[in-house]
Amino acid sequence: MGVRKKNMADQLKADRKQRAFAKLTNCPTSPRKMRLVADQIRGVEVEKALQILKFSPKEASINLEKLLLSAIANWQAKNEDKSIEEASLFVKTIYVDSAGMLKRLRPAPQGRAHRIRKRSNHVTLELGSKNLSN
Repeated sequence: MGVRKKNMADQLKADRKQRAFAKLTNCPTSPRKMRLVADQIRGVEVEKALQILKFSPKEASINLEKLLLSAIANWQAKNEDKSIEEASLFVKTIYVDSAGMLKRLRPAPQGRAHRIRKRSNHVTLELGSKNLSN
């Protein structure tokens, strides 16, 4: 029984090494605003997702575009012998988790200051391939 668990753990480790994903941590955008943009590219092909993010007026799209490009670079590093066009990559999963609260001081008139709380989030993006086993 112990050998079987060890084999399954080794298999999970090998599968995890083949996954192409990217993480963005402590992004100073509220999770709600980030989810609005993330929902637009979930399940979409990579080329189309890049165009959606490039022409989106939302500020969160800039960070997600960089994250998607990073995930594509990670996929290329793990699959050097394969072509991106033949693989037909798509955004398999993308999820946004809330992170810690950033506390800032905003100046106010007459020497006062307002304390503001700025929300931040973590984003994880994983790519999948329609034509290759991934």
